[in-house]
Order: sequence, then C-alpha cells, then structure tokens
Amino acid sequence: MTLRDHIITRIMAEGPMRLDHFMATCLLHPTKGYYTTRQPFGQTGDFITAPEINQMFGELIGLCLAQTWLTNGAPDRFTLAELGPGRGTLMADALRACRAVPGFLDAAHIVLVEASPILQEQQRKALSSYDVGWINGTAQLPDAPLYLIANEFFDALPIRQFVRAGAQWRERQVGVKGGALHMGLGPALPQPFLAHRLEDTRDGDVVETCAAATTVISDIATRVDTYGGAALIVDYGDWRSLGDTFQALKTHETVDPLVDPGNADLTAHVDFEALAQAAVPARFSKLTPQGVFLERLGITDRAQKLAAALDGTALDAHVTAHRRLTHPSEMGNLFKVLGLYQNGKMPPPGLEP
Repeated sequence: MTLRDHIITRIMAEGPMRLDHFMATCLLHPTKGYYTTRQPFGQTGDFITAPEINQMFGELIGLCLAQTWLTNGAPDRFTLAELGPGRGTLMADALRACRAVPGFLDAAHIVLVEASPILQEQQRKALSSYDVGWINGTAQLPDAPLYLIANEFFDALPIRQFVRAGAQWRERQVGVKGGALHMGLGPALPQPFLAHRLEDTRDGDVVETCAAATTVISDIATRVDTYGGAALIVDYGDWRSLGDTFQALKTHETVDPLVDPGNADLTAHVDFEALAQAAVPARFSKLTPQGVFLERLGITDRAQKLAAALDGTALDAHVTAHRRLTHPSEMGNLFKVLGLYQNGKMPPPGLEP
C-alpha cells in the first residue's frame, strides 16, 4: 500500500484530514514518510539549503554563537545544539571554524535534534571527529546553557490553514473526491485564537498557524533564559502569516502536494511573530534579513579570502554562492534571522534587540 492509499483509506474511515495531520503523515510516517525514507538534500535531492551552498554560512553561524558564548562569560559546560541538521554540513562547518576560539569546543556538549535514522547516519559520518549525541525533540534538551542553531527547521513543521469567512473561519482540509485527494474547506466556525487576526484580514484571506513551532520555541526559550545562551533561527517567512504559502518540492521544482504523498518535501513560510511571542521569558532580536545578517558577520571579507585560492569554474561557483546567500533577489531577503537570548544580555552578533 502506498502512502497515498493509506491516507485515502484513513480519510474514508475518519473523514477529512486537517492539513497539519496530512503534513505530519507525509513527512514522518515511520515507513513511508518523506524524511524517514530518504536523504533529500543537495543537488541530487529535492532542495538545497544554505550550508550546502557554501561553507561560509556554517562558519559564520558557528563563530556568531562562539562570540556570544565569550560575551556571556564562556561557561565551561554548555549544550551546542542544532534542530534538523540535514547531512550535518552546517554543524561540521561551524565546528571547524570554532576551533580558532580557545575553550569553545572543549566546553561544548554537541546535541542534534533528529528523528530520522537515515539522516542520523549521514550526520554521524559528517561529524565522526566529534562526540555527538542525538535526541528526538527539544523537550529532551539538557538543563544547561544552550547555544542553538535552527536553519530551515520550522518551515517543515505541520501547519493549519484557515480561510476567513466574516467573523468566523473555515479550515482547509484534505478529503477524497473521485478517488483522488482533494483540498476542501470545513464549516465556518469561531476560532478564538485567531480573534486578533480579524483586525488585519478580509474575507477570503488565508492565515496559517503552527502549534508545533510554538512548543519548540517555548522549550528553547525556557532553557536560554533559565541557564543562559542564545538561539539563531534562520528560515524563510516574515513577521506575520498572511496568505497560502503551503508548497511541495520535488527535484527542485514545485509540484502538487496531493499527487504523490511521501515523495515530495512539504513546507510553509514561517510566522516569525508567532515564534517571538512564544519565546517569553527569553528576549528576541529584531527580525533581520539573512543577507544583512551575513554581511554584518563579515561574509564578504571571508569570501574574498577564500576566492584568493580559486580560479576558473571554482571561482565562478564561489562568487555565485556568495551572491545566492546574500543578494536581496535570491536568499538574502527571503530568508530571515531571529535571535533568542537571555534577559539582561546582548543579542548575538549581527542582530539587534
């Protein structure tokens, strides 16, 4: 039985499926889910992330957290964590760069939040020189100072979608029509947790919510504010959700998310306002475009130093990678960075309060 058949059978037995339940099933089904059955990253996969584009991204992220660690008094034992580490490329680049920071790696307890056995094996190979531990969720993070990276993690968390209908909302659901999966709308109902969105929406507008994201942020923020540390959240999205951003990607192309469940990546833009609100009691920085953040950290200087040893196609690829990471028309503006940090402390370098 394919995952599509499994979902159709479930809908026929239980009724239309909420979009977040559909996403969770497609991405994380134990034997047929997208992330549990494959390695989706890179040019040969379905999408490419910033760490796979160029080493500079991971290096600067690592040094940003290392400088924050120094500014915060260089605690002699802390958790260095990454959510959804992919193939381990970002963490490997960050750790290599941080070898230049005396004491940082000795004090770091490296923890990866990853549920996929296939990806864990990839990460184990990439980080074979380090003592690394794995956990399944942020609730298992140690009670210790926390320095955390989340790059393109929150966009893959399951969302719900609501379409405004007067003072009420109709929820988007996945049903079955003519033997195929079909997107429809539930009945108009009041949604008290969306009452504040009646102020900035009109009939027909779509608002997306992600309960899983607020739970994860709460876990992180509680540890950061209680024990110290900082978190860097890098993802695509904006300050407040508005509009339908749900999409499926396969071999770097947008596809219909209902046609072949489990064989395409499903994502949605991140609502950074919701993340910031869930970060209490920790503080959050000003939401900053990725390009601005990387330039403040010195990516151009780093790019020029690396370029000095390159020529030909390697140099062309390097210049293209720098542009892709920073230029406003590419990843520079689409991706944003939000920093979380402890009350009474300064935000991580490259960000503002």
